[in-house]
Amino acid sequence: MPLLIDVFLCRSDNFGYLVHDVASGRTAAIDAPDAKAIKEALQRRGWKLTDLFITHHHTDHVEGIPALKREYGVRVVGPKAEAQKILGLEVLVSASDTVSLGDTDFIVIETPGHTLGHIVYYDPSGRHLFSADALFSLGVGRMFEGKPGPMWNGLEELRALPDDTLVYPGHEYTASNAAFALSVDPKNPALNIRATEVKRMVEAGKYTIPVTLGLEKASNPFLRADQPVLAKAMGLAADAEPAKVFAALRKAKDEFKG
Repeated sequence: MPLLIDVFLCRSDNFGYLVHDVASGRTAAIDAPDAKAIKEALQRRGWKLTDLFITHHHTDHVEGIPALKREYGVRVVGPKAEAQKILGLEVLVSASDTVSLGDTDFIVIETPGHTLGHIVYYDPSGRHLFSADALFSLGVGRMFEGKPGPMWNGLEELRALPDDTLVYPGHEYTASNAAFALSVDPKNPALNIRATEVKRMVEAGKYTIPVTLGLEKASNPFLRADQPVLAKAMGLAADAEPAKVFAALRKAKDEFKG
């Protein structure tokens, strides 16, 4: 039986996600940015929270853990590599581990870079990818702790997933990401179409996610760091190592004022 996914905004620009396994009735929140917003979403849906799937240790992804654990007695799953930084983790996971939510299995993929222990959760049956701050629509998270090589490798692993995978990122940054992407890859047809669509969706008050991974592969410059056009845009040789191109893109985005 399918998953039902409820999407809502938390804090200022975090996305909150409730993932409901229809067969078992179990419900997981992907990260815990805001206990109040999660409770309101649960009440609206009539679901009971049973699990928290945590991706990384930043406050805007874990702040709600204590309150939700007290109220619902949830099972808290999170990255083994960040166990010392996240209070309340009970099930520690790392690369290729499987986490079950009733009849639905999620594969854990390690995506170091934004934080060293960052993980994402992928449902291969339903093709849902909860990418948190590793992969945004038209962007990626800031490289706060990791290095370009491992972060690029993690993104390559995500890029290898099927094109019809739906991507659910941790934040609504798509419009600003589109502006940067157009500055480095202005002749990309897929990007121009996506940027126009994003503008329309934002003006209509709609979320810009989920988005298919296939569209991200075609339009997100950070997933195309092995393409000569992006190397040239960064002032590098066409055959530059992808990790170097990725590093240059990330630095350019950090400094982007558009």
